[in-house]
Amino acid sequence: MTTANSSWTTSPLKRWLALITLGLAGLLVGCSERSPEWNLYDVKGHLPDLSFELQAAGGTTFTEKDLEGKTVLMFFGYASCPDICPTTMAQLSQIVTNLGDNGQDVRIVFVSVDPHRDTPDVLQEYVNAFNPNAIGLTGNVPTIARLAKKYRIAYQIEKPKPGDDADIYNVTHSQGIYIFDNRGQARLLASDSEDTAAFTADVQKLINETS
Repeated sequence: MTTANSSWTTSPLKRWLALITLGLAGLLVGCSERSPEWNLYDVKGHLPDLSFELQAAGGTTFTEKDLEGKTVLMFFGYASCPDICPTTMAQLSQIVTNLGDNGQDVRIVFVSVDPHRDTPDVLQEYVNAFNPNAIGLTGNVPTIARLAKKYRIAYQIEKPKPGDDADIYNVTHSQGIYIFDNRGQARLLASDSEDTAAFTADVQKLINETS
Protein backbone atom coordinates (compact mmCIF):
# COMPACT_ATOMS: atom_id res chain seq x y z
CA MET A 1 0.00 0.00 0.00
CA THR A 2 1.14 3.54 -0.59
CA THR A 3 0.56 7.06 0.60
CA ALA A 4 -0.79 9.94 -1.44
CA ASN A 5 -0.95 13.71 -1.33
CA SER A 6 -1.05 16.71 -3.62
CA SER A 7 2.58 17.80 -3.15
CA TRP A 8 4.72 14.90 -1.96
CA THR A 9 8.30 15.45 -0.76
CA THR A 10 10.58 13.39 1.45
CA SER A 11 9.86 14.32 5.06
CA PRO A 12 9.53 12.74 8.50
CA LEU A 13 5.76 12.77 7.96
CA LYS A 14 6.12 10.81 4.72
CA ARG A 15 8.37 8.26 6.36
CA TRP A 16 5.97 7.90 9.30
CA LEU A 17 2.97 7.34 7.05
CA ALA A 18 4.93 4.88 4.93
CA LEU A 19 5.89 2.87 8.01
CA ILE A 20 2.30 2.86 9.24
CA THR A 21 1.04 1.75 5.85
CA LEU A 22 3.67 -0.86 5.12
CA GLY A 23 3.11 -2.37 8.54
CA LEU A 24 -0.66 -2.44 8.28
CA ALA A 25 -1.04 -5.64 6.28
CA GLY A 26 1.49 -7.44 8.45
CA LEU A 27 -0.25 -6.26 11.60
CA LEU A 28 -3.59 -7.53 10.38
CA VAL A 29 -2.52 -10.89 9.00
CA GLY A 30 0.14 -11.71 11.60
CA CYS A 31 3.39 -13.31 10.56
CA SER A 32 1.99 -15.33 7.66
CA GLU A 33 1.99 -14.52 3.97
CA ARG A 34 -1.23 -14.01 2.06
CA SER A 35 -3.63 -16.89 2.51
CA PRO A 36 -3.38 -19.44 -0.30
CA GLU A 37 -7.16 -19.24 -0.54
CA TRP A 38 -7.17 -15.55 -1.49
CA ASN A 39 -5.25 -13.19 -3.74
CA LEU A 40 -5.80 -10.34 -1.25
CA TYR A 41 -5.01 -10.23 2.47
CA ASP A 42 -7.40 -12.27 4.59
CA VAL A 43 -8.32 -10.07 7.59
CA LYS A 44 -11.27 -12.05 8.91
CA GLY A 45 -11.30 -11.66 12.68
CA HIS A 46 -8.65 -8.92 12.65
CA LEU A 47 -10.85 -5.88 11.99
CA PRO A 48 -14.21 -4.77 13.41
CA ASP A 49 -17.41 -5.28 11.48
CA LEU A 50 -18.68 -2.48 9.28
CA SER A 51 -20.10 0.20 11.56
CA PHE A 52 -20.30 3.96 11.08
CA GLU A 53 -22.57 7.01 11.01
CA LEU A 54 -21.58 9.54 8.36
CA GLN A 55 -23.09 12.24 6.19
CA ALA A 56 -24.22 11.60 2.63
CA ALA A 57 -25.40 13.90 -0.16
CA GLY A 58 -28.60 15.83 0.39
CA GLY A 59 -27.99 16.30 4.10
CA THR A 60 -28.84 12.69 4.95
CA THR A 61 -27.26 10.46 7.58
CA PHE A 62 -25.86 7.20 6.26
CA THR A 63 -24.95 4.13 8.33
CA GLU A 64 -23.89 0.55 7.77
CA LYS A 65 -27.58 -0.41 7.91
CA ASP A 66 -28.04 1.28 4.54
CA LEU A 67 -25.62 -1.30 3.10
CA GLU A 68 -27.30 -4.43 4.44
CA GLY A 69 -27.03 -7.28 1.96
CA LYS A 70 -24.28 -5.54 -0.03
CA THR A 71 -20.62 -6.46 -0.43
CA VAL A 72 -18.72 -3.25 0.39
CA LEU A 73 -15.44 -1.96 -1.03
CA MET A 74 -14.46 0.91 1.28
CA PHE A 75 -11.47 3.21 1.14
CA PHE A 76 -10.38 6.55 2.57
CA GLY A 77 -9.10 9.52 0.59
CA TYR A 78 -10.20 12.94 -0.62
CA ALA A 79 -11.81 14.33 -3.76
CA SER A 80 -8.93 16.58 -4.84
CA CYS A 81 -6.35 13.79 -4.54
CA PRO A 82 -4.32 13.98 -7.77
CA ASP A 83 -3.33 10.36 -8.26
CA ILE A 84 -4.08 7.45 -5.92
CA CYS A 85 -7.77 8.16 -5.26
CA PRO A 86 -8.94 8.55 -8.89
CA THR A 87 -6.85 5.54 -9.91
CA THR A 88 -8.41 3.48 -7.12
CA MET A 89 -11.93 4.64 -7.97
CA ALA A 90 -11.36 3.70 -11.61
CA GLN A 91 -10.09 0.25 -10.65
CA LEU A 92 -12.96 -0.44 -8.25
CA SER A 93 -15.45 0.67 -10.87
CA GLN A 94 -13.86 -1.74 -13.35
CA ILE A 95 -14.10 -4.55 -10.80
CA VAL A 96 -17.81 -3.88 -10.30
CA THR A 97 -18.26 -3.95 -14.08
CA ASN A 98 -16.29 -7.19 -14.34
CA LEU A 99 -18.66 -8.83 -11.86
CA GLY A 100 -21.55 -8.51 -14.29
CA ASP A 101 -24.94 -8.99 -12.66
CA ASN A 102 -23.28 -9.61 -9.28
CA GLY A 103 -21.96 -6.05 -9.40
CA GLN A 104 -25.48 -4.82 -8.57
CA ASP A 105 -24.95 -6.10 -5.03
CA VAL A 106 -21.56 -4.41 -4.56
CA ARG A 107 -21.11 -0.87 -3.26
CA ILE A 108 -18.01 1.30 -3.46
CA VAL A 109 -17.85 3.53 -0.38
CA PHE A 110 -15.44 6.48 -0.53
CA VAL A 111 -14.86 8.16 2.85
CA SER A 112 -13.18 11.57 2.78
CA VAL A 113 -10.56 12.46 5.39
CA ASP A 114 -10.80 16.09 4.22
CA PRO A 115 -14.23 17.21 5.44
CA HIS A 116 -13.37 20.92 5.21
CA ARG A 117 -13.25 20.85 1.41
CA ASP A 118 -15.25 17.69 0.73
CA THR A 119 -18.90 18.31 1.46
CA PRO A 120 -21.20 15.30 1.01
CA ASP A 121 -22.61 16.75 -2.20
CA VAL A 122 -19.12 17.38 -3.63
CA LEU A 123 -18.14 13.81 -2.77
CA GLN A 124 -21.20 12.29 -4.37
CA GLU A 125 -20.62 14.23 -7.56
CA TYR A 126 -17.01 13.00 -7.53
CA VAL A 127 -17.84 9.30 -7.12
CA ASN A 128 -20.73 9.47 -9.61
CA ALA A 129 -18.17 10.22 -12.31
CA PHE A 130 -16.78 6.71 -11.76
CA ASN A 131 -19.76 4.58 -10.78
CA PRO A 132 -23.44 5.49 -10.43
CA ASN A 133 -23.89 3.25 -7.38
CA ALA A 134 -20.80 4.49 -5.52
CA ILE A 135 -21.35 6.37 -2.28
CA GLY A 136 -19.39 9.39 -1.05
CA LEU A 137 -19.40 9.97 2.70
CA THR A 138 -17.78 12.23 5.26
CA GLY A 139 -18.36 13.67 8.73
CA ASN A 140 -16.94 16.19 11.14
CA VAL A 141 -13.28 16.06 12.11
CA PRO A 142 -13.70 13.98 15.31
CA THR A 143 -15.99 11.49 13.57
CA ILE A 144 -13.54 10.89 10.72
CA ALA A 145 -10.65 10.60 13.17
CA ARG A 146 -12.47 7.92 15.18
CA LEU A 147 -13.41 5.94 12.08
CA ALA A 148 -9.90 6.12 10.66
CA LYS A 149 -8.44 4.91 13.95
CA LYS A 150 -10.96 2.07 14.03
CA TYR A 151 -9.77 0.77 10.67
CA ARG A 152 -6.11 1.74 11.23
CA ILE A 153 -5.95 4.46 8.59
CA ALA A 154 -3.18 7.05 8.98
CA TYR A 155 -3.70 10.53 7.55
CA GLN A 156 -2.52 14.09 8.07
CA ILE A 157 -3.99 17.42 7.01
CA GLU A 158 -1.29 20.07 6.82
CA LYS A 159 -1.86 23.74 7.53
CA PRO A 160 -1.96 26.15 4.57
CA LYS A 161 1.34 27.85 3.88
CA PRO A 162 1.59 31.51 4.95
CA GLY A 163 -0.11 33.68 2.37
CA ASP A 164 -1.98 30.80 0.72
CA ASP A 165 -5.75 30.54 0.49
CA ALA A 166 -7.31 28.63 3.40
CA ASP A 167 -8.47 25.93 0.98
CA ILE A 168 -4.98 25.26 -0.39
CA TYR A 169 -3.18 22.64 1.69
CA ASN A 170 -1.79 19.13 1.43
CA VAL A 171 -3.40 15.95 2.65
CA THR A 172 -1.43 12.76 3.19
CA HIS A 173 -3.10 9.41 3.78
CA SER A 174 -2.35 5.73 3.83
CA GLN A 175 -4.07 3.65 1.23
CA GLY A 176 -5.94 0.42 1.64
CA ILE A 177 -9.21 -0.97 0.33
CA TYR A 178 -11.36 -2.74 2.90
CA ILE A 179 -13.72 -5.46 1.67
CA PHE A 180 -16.72 -6.36 3.82
CA ASP A 181 -19.05 -9.23 3.01
CA ASN A 182 -22.81 -8.84 2.71
CA ARG A 183 -23.19 -9.46 6.44
CA GLY A 184 -20.91 -6.54 7.29
CA GLN A 185 -17.91 -8.62 8.34
CA ALA A 186 -14.41 -7.40 7.43
CA ARG A 187 -12.97 -10.09 5.18
CA LEU A 188 -10.22 -8.81 2.89
CA LEU A 189 -7.69 -5.98 2.61
CA ALA A 190 -6.26 -4.84 -0.73
CA SER A 191 -3.40 -2.54 -1.53
CA ASP A 192 -3.62 0.14 -4.23
CA SER A 193 -1.46 -1.97 -6.57
CA GLU A 194 -3.51 -5.15 -6.79
CA ASP A 195 -4.05 -6.90 -10.10
CA THR A 196 -7.60 -6.11 -11.22
CA ALA A 197 -8.36 -9.63 -12.40
CA ALA A 198 -7.16 -11.16 -9.11
CA PHE A 199 -9.09 -8.55 -7.13
CA THR A 200 -12.25 -9.30 -9.13
CA ALA A 201 -11.82 -13.03 -8.56
CA ASP A 202 -11.64 -12.56 -4.79
CA VAL A 203 -14.75 -10.37 -4.67
CA GLN A 204 -16.61 -12.90 -6.80
CA LYS A 205 -15.49 -15.71 -4.49
CA LEU A 206 -16.64 -13.73 -1.46
CA ILE A 207 -20.04 -13.15 -3.06
CA ASN A 208 -20.33 -16.87 -3.82
CA GLU A 209 -19.45 -17.76 -0.21
CA THR A 210 -22.12 -15.53 1.28
CA SER A 211 -24.93 -15.85 -1.25
